[in-house]
Amino acid sequence: MRWKKVALCVVVFSLMGSSLLFADAVNQKIRVWSNGKEMADGGYLIDGKAYIPAREAGGVVNWDGSGKVTILKPNVQIILYKGDDVFGNVNIGKLKFKVLSQVDSLTDSIAAVKVAITDPSGNVKDIQSQELGGSKKEDFWFSTSEFTYDFKESGKYRVGFYIKASKNVDYVLVSEKVITALD
Repeated sequence: MRWKKVALCVVVFSLMGSSLLFADAVNQKIRVWSNGKEMADGGYLIDGKAYIPAREAGGVVNWDGSGKVTILKPNVQIILYKGDDVFGNVNIGKLKFKVLSQVDSLTDSIAAVKVAITDPSGNVKDIQSQELGGSKKEDFWFSTSEFTYDFKESGKYRVGFYIKASKNVDYVLVSEKVITALD
């Protein structure tokens, strides 16, 4: 009688283990890259289709609690001006410039925008922000005042455009422009 209970337990645990192995084969964890950067959470391959977390798609992710997820990611063009000249690469040292951002295809109202610069070490410096009061603007321009920034080391600096969907949430990066500082 005891051996029947042992045999039954072995069969049950064997079936459970094989179903877990089958589920793992169907839902395979994968590494995903977007614009040359690996996404932190990666994705899953399910029935031959790749799925990524909504927050990894870029933009502001809103969840209304009823099963509806919206991703707000307007088209943003960032232009860098040194005086009246457009630039992309710089030499190490201080540079006085301004950032002009054109935003279009914005489908929802937002609370604020900001522009910040990230150095090659990952340190972020806010350049300028502006509260929009939740007004809905489909297309608009955002220009920073002229400011001086010290490019202390060679490498890639990222000028980012951020939006804030409402007052009580954090800023989310929706576009960036790379500046390469050369020796």
